[in-house]
Amino acid sequence: MLKFTAEHEWLKLEDGVATVGITSHAAEQLGDLVFVELPEVGAELSKDGNAATVESVKAASDVYCPLDGEVTEVNQAIVDDPSIVNSDPQGKGWFFKLKLKNASDADALLDEAAYQDLIA
Repeated sequence: MLKFTAEHEWLKLEDGVATVGITSHAAEQLGDLVFVELPEVGAELSKDGNAATVESVKAASDVYCPLDGEVTEVNQAIVDDPSIVNSDPQGKGWFFKLKLKNASDADALLDEAAYQDLIA
């Protein structure tokens, strides 16, 4: 199940763990990424707190944590090659995996139709 935030993060939920990244729309707006900084595995993140940083040729931008949880895995591939985020933002360009404190909190996030309405 995919969910979205108004800050342009996406989450794919599986068994209480969310894979988190930025949306295709966000990647297009940022332009070519040249740097990605990810959270540490084991970090406790809070909803709407800063989770990661991306830098493009245009600007630096924060990536926010969509829900409360603990980072269980990060995608080292996008640190080594930030262009993966541009080429496949909602696939191989994922940022981190988050073990959610309360998986039902995801119900309050946007579904794909609502997100498309937001960016239209």
